Amino acid sequence: MPFTASHRGGSGSPLVCLHGFADTWRTWELVLPALERRHDVLALTLAGHAGGPALNGMVDHAALADAVQAAMDDAGFATAHLIGNSLGGWLALQLAARGRAQSVVALAPAGGWARDDESWKDVLRLQAALIEQARASAPNAEAILASPEGRRRATRYTVVNYEHLPVDLLAHQLLGVAACRDGERLVSFALGADWRLDAERIACPVRVVWGNEDRLLPWPSAAARYRTDWLPHTDWVELDGVGHCPQLDVPAPTADLVLGFTA
Repeated sequence: MPFTASHRGGSGSPLVCLHGFADTWRTWELVLPALERRHDVLALTLAGHAGGPALNGMVDHAALADAVQAAMDDAGFATAHLIGNSLGGWLALQLAARGRAQSVVALAPAGGWARDDESWKDVLRLQAALIEQARASAPNAEAILASPEGRRRATRYTVVNYEHLPVDLLAHQLLGVAACRDGERLVSFALGADWRLDAERIACPVRVVWGNEDRLLPWPSAAARYRTDWLPHTDWVELDGVGHCPQLDVPAPTADLVLGFTA
């Protein structure tokens, strides 16, 4: 199953989609048709991920954002509406602080734990373990995803509602996690990183969307610094019965939340 660096389609004002850790651009597949009716959409696979550009040299705070910025430059996007999930939401806000965003919709963005909350380290260790599990499971992906029980296990940390998700997309995601070549390096760096956002430099409108059944970044604790320190006056949307990846969990409402904001 091939992994590619990006997808581009549609017409209108530029919109860039940024996925979460160990995912690929295809996490946006179910919302792309709606987004592309109004936007020139560039969905990227992040550096160091399956199909994305190489993450050369040392991993640092700027590496992933620099790669996204380079892709925007190549696409001719001086600025764009940005939508990001998890790690991608964190990157969208970093790019907004660099002046590259017309607006940001951040779906459960990473990095918002309270200063005295060390649970983020457990999340990172869990994600490293999930990469190992995916590599062990990859040869049996088809068999694992053949049953509803297997599909439930494969999506337990990403969505509440999984029955509508295409099996080929789930297989792609499982294999993508297994092929996330720099996953361990990114986790190792993040465990020692200081999560910091130059929120005062963000001049564009921001909407933060969070599912209240998120099992990776639980609401509201994982949003603490966003709500109190960084983005207290931004537009907040809480989704009932939704997990970590709203674009997969409830694609139509997620697309509406994006389009209603970019308009």
